[in-house]
Amino acid sequence: MQQIETIQEFYKTLSEKVDIRTDSDGIGHFNVFPRRYCSPTASFHRRDFYKISLIAGGTGVIHFANKDFIIDRPGLFFSNPQVAHSWEPTSSNQEGWFCLFTEEFIQSWDHSFSVKDYPMFRIGENPLIFLEEEAVEDISYIFHKMIQEINSDYIYKYSKLRNYLQLLVHEALKHHPEIGLRNKQVDAAHRITYRFLELLENQFPIENTDMPLKLRTVQDFAENLSVHENHLNNVVKEVTAKNPSQHIAYRIAEEAKALLKNTDWTISEIAYSLRFEYPSHFTSFFKKNTGLPPKEYRNHLL
Repeated sequence: MQQIETIQEFYKTLSEKVDIRTDSDGIGHFNVFPRRYCSPTASFHRRDFYKISLIAGGTGVIHFANKDFIIDRPGLFFSNPQVAHSWEPTSSNQEGWFCLFTEEFIQSWDHSFSVKDYPMFRIGENPLIFLEEEAVEDISYIFHKMIQEINSDYIYKYSKLRNYLQLLVHEALKHHPEIGLRNKQVDAAHRITYRFLELLENQFPIENTDMPLKLRTVQDFAENLSVHENHLNNVVKEVTAKNPSQHIAYRIAEEAKALLKNTDWTISEIAYSLRFEYPSHFTSFFKKNTGLPPKEYRNHLL
């Protein structure tokens, strides 16, 4: 079963002991820190909270779902609780800030604002925005104000912090207007497509051979989404230019490569965990999608 890191578990990984700012009035959770509080590396997990990180200095690699983002200049990273990710530093200098929050923190105050409305938080969108110097200064100022506010005694400070949070999102859109242009009203086809991609991504990574994929075919996804299989094929192809089978095959092939690289599971165990009826079917699938049989691919990694 895919492990999900809770806020409480995350706090235990911080390099300095801090208070968990859990609000008892049902307004959700919010906190903000300098990046030096983070542990040197972060494990590849889903979390039960959102996180926005300003990487103002230092280098590293963000492993996000089945992609790797090389961080060699300042950037703003938006993590999604539905997608597993981790951080691998490649320099000792790590400057910047991050804030973490739950969806309840936003919705308890303003139901008209949802992080899901914005492209950087959506499944399948780019979660990383590289920043010019002017943008780094603007966004650094917002984080400074967040830290100042959360340490204040102002009775309405969480309302101000929500405003700063929305301001962060809008600053990202302002400095990258091409992203803002994509932030349009989502029609039914887009909603079904995003939900399909969300269901697909939520099954990974596979961490236990006893917990194989539940959704493996287009029919599986269509039934889960309560739509006809033909309709799912049509809308996903319309929105992404690829049909659901292509998305499924690509994601399973990427997971297979990760399992061959990072586990000592046998080829048969990997095949069954990915819901192939026979290992030979998995071998044929893997070769078709990568150019190599799984055993040969693993040997090349040694």
